[in-house]
Amino acid sequence: MAKCDEGYLCEVCGDDVSSIVDSDLYLRYVIGELDPEVLHTSPERHIRCNPVLAQFIDHNNFARVTVAGDLSREKLDADYVQTRQQLVSRGYGRLLEIAATQGDRDVTAYPLPEAIEKYKQ
Repeated sequence: MAKCDEGYLCEVCGDDVSSIVDSDLYLRYVIGELDPEVLHTSPERHIRCNPVLAQFIDHNNFARVTVAGDLSREKLDADYVQTRQQLVSRGYGRLLEIAATQGDRDVTAYPLPEAIEKYKQ
């Protein structure tokens, strides 16, 4: 079966990543952490299957994720946590906007404005 016929399976849990709002791959792309050149070749996972990133989402539509140990946001620098939380939460909000739109989708317009500028360089 062709990969496009299989859907996008999470490399962590093996289940289908059925929506862009569950996609760690697209979240990282939207916030500027995944080069567009490797978007189509990078493995997919659910956002919740990447708890180190998911713990920074602060949004009404997303149940908080906690991480134990040294990578817990409670153990990280407060300024870093605030900056990271703002970025990742905005990225999650962008995924919700993308999911709500109908019609043709231009993947190059998905990222946040600062990520688009980064990708242009």
